Amino acid sequence: MHQVLSIGNNKKVSDVKTKEMEQNMEAVKPYKKGSDYSYSLGAFPTYELIAGKKERVRGVYIHSGYTDKESIQKICRENNISVLSDDKLFSKVSDKENCYVLGVFDKYTDTLKEDTSHIVLVNPSNMGNLGTILRTALGLGIKDIALITPCADIFNPKVIRASMGGLFKLRVQLFDSFEEYRAKYKKQEVFTFMLNGENTLEIQNCPRSELFSLVFGNEATGLDDSYLKAGTSVCIPQSPEVDSLNITIAVGIGAFLFTHAGK
Repeated sequence: MHQVLSIGNNKKVSDVKTKEMEQNMEAVKPYKKGSDYSYSLGAFPTYELIAGKKERVRGVYIHSGYTDKESIQKICRENNISVLSDDKLFSKVSDKENCYVLGVFDKYTDTLKEDTSHIVLVNPSNMGNLGTILRTALGLGIKDIALITPCADIFNPKVIRASMGGLFKLRVQLFDSFEEYRAKYKKQEVFTFMLNGENTLEIQNCPRSELFSLVFGNEATGLDDSYLKAGTSVCIPQSPEVDSLNITIAVGIGAFLFTHAGK
């Protein structure tokens, strides 16, 4: 049985009485890609959810073993978000034993800004990698991410947790193809990251571009040769001891150089 600890106006209740709260209860099931809601697993990702997308939050669950209930309850009260308790729920939706806070939110769609730089990920498939890239992009000040489908489910709780909630402070838009992306966003100068890129990317010769799109391929296959003509192709110098860099490392290096080199 779900127990309502408090709601936005801080009234205490013992049962779920309103339709809104009943809908919250009904929604709390193990995550499925086709559902219209998802979860933030953990205290920090849930704080980021509230900070970035509070209007999408259905409710926040707190495990009875959580030791800092007052902080999360205070933030929820300030944002008129319901706080609930159901210890069994955590074992159903999280494979992490140390998860004590869980936010339930409605999925949403984003649109990239036209006058900012973008990161474009072509068919990323690993959820941990995708989440780490999102966190890295946010840390380096790039807030617009284009995903070319098919790709990992951006709202899977594993992606959200790997991003440490960074997803909620970014704009992420999905496209069926790179051509569809370019038809909509034409101002950015395109740089494709490829092992056979024609230009070696280094600190001293990193291109200076006010608006750019940094394009990275799938973890297993990278970008195919058609991307050599999609923009300026670049390669990150590496030791011959490895066949390629992990995509999260490549994105981190590329994004850092383009945002900080020479500054």
